[in-house]
Amino acid sequence: MGRMERLLSLWIEEQKRKNLPVSTLLIQDQARRLFAQLQREQGGGGRAETFGASNGWFARFKVRHKVLLTAEPAEADAQAAARYAAVLRAVLEEGCYSPRQVFNVDETGLFWKRLPERMLLALEGPAGPGPKASKDHLTLLLGGNAAGDFKLKPLLVYPSENPRALRGCSKASLPVVWRSNRNDWLTPAIFQEWFTSCFCPAVESYCASHGLPHRALLLLDGAPCHPVHLGGLSAHVRVEFLPKNTCTLIQPMSQGVITAFKAQYLRRTLSWLAQETGGADRPSTWELWRSYTGVTAVGNIAEAWAELQPATMNSAWGKLWPECVLTGAAEPSAVPRLPRSIEALASRAGLGDVAEASVVSHLLPAPREPTPIPPGMDGGHVRGPGLPCQASQGLASRRPESEATGGTEAEGAGVGALCPEHLARALSHFAAGLRVLSENDPNRERSLRVSRAVYCALARLRELLRERRLRARAAPGPPEAP
Repeated sequence: MGRMERLLSLWIEEQKRKNLPVSTLLIQDQARRLFAQLQREQGGGGRAETFGASNGWFARFKVRHKVLLTAEPAEADAQAAARYAAVLRAVLEEGCYSPRQVFNVDETGLFWKRLPERMLLALEGPAGPGPKASKDHLTLLLGGNAAGDFKLKPLLVYPSENPRALRGCSKASLPVVWRSNRNDWLTPAIFQEWFTSCFCPAVESYCASHGLPHRALLLLDGAPCHPVHLGGLSAHVRVEFLPKNTCTLIQPMSQGVITAFKAQYLRRTLSWLAQETGGADRPSTWELWRSYTGVTAVGNIAEAWAELQPATMNSAWGKLWPECVLTGAAEPSAVPRLPRSIEALASRAGLGDVAEASVVSHLLPAPREPTPIPPGMDGGHVRGPGLPCQASQGLASRRPESEATGGTEAEGAGVGALCPEHLARALSHFAAGLRVLSENDPNRERSLRVSRAVYCALARLRELLRERRLRARAAPGPPEAP
């Protein structure tokens, strides 16, 4: 029960950070879901406990965890959401906006140094208890156009303007727009400055490069950080606000895009842990996790966002503007696929066997929000931190047949055989070189591009190393002496 309440307290904190509704009924429902999930993880030994999340329990829970509810939020207004489709259609016709010229953005909180609880427990060792759930938090603003072919550079709001991890690093070269606020909140002032100095110039450049008229429509929810006078700040960008209490139903970024991004971020973080702890003379997973800084997190944030496919971004508009969704565009794939991929990564990183339900709980959005997973995340080869490799599949398909079979003929002739030790050492040197570049290059965006290219080029060697290790384990041992 204590563990369930700790998880529930973290969930409430996250909901408040995201300015999402938190009511008695929602909390009780989430408590029942977490309790049932933890029971499934523990197995069926003994008599199963029952838990109804009664009002009496909730009153005691509020006292124990100092939960304060200011007001009961209104339910989502399905009728207003349905009526808004006609309103939007009229706006689109009046302004002659194409899907490439219609945008939506939404903010979300991210605990950038937090792992699912089961993974944190796995870090416990002889040196003492593992790290506690981190409170390192930041706010992101994510968005893009309805066509799905243009994702805006993420806006990141951090509690400090000049954290120690970013010393010597030019913020202008970061792959995110860096802003600071003591409480890491997205304030009206920050949003207005982003609108005029980042969003409007980005839209102008995009329209010019695609031969489009310089005009755009930005759809926003009614969050307090969105100033109502934005529409008067640009002659080329029209700002429209979605009806009250409809965002969870029709706002595109709330239709699983942000959840998919967070799933990608978790997967990339675990990829980094697995890569950096593999091999001899490497730090332990716990030691490496303690050294995980905001600089590495920024790279993982940018690359996780970059990996969301255009089809994922486009299909998120299906409820608000179904006509703009491309025919045959794949809906985001089913939720069970990604947790299984994350389980495998957790095992590679030395975090033990992590139950799928624990991963799902970590990724759980607010109730009623769908949880789609972008295409291409159902297994496949794991890529390293901040290094998406769209070209790796093409390289594998174009390589010669002799290489595809592991080069056994050449090695059989005794020509420069690559044993697993040689491959592991070579990959370790490449990784060390990329770390030096990443830690010392003030232009973070440049170092990410180089790292991405090198990582893609080494895809075949990583695959070959896995094959050689499997073959070595399967080979029979030497015959016993008579």
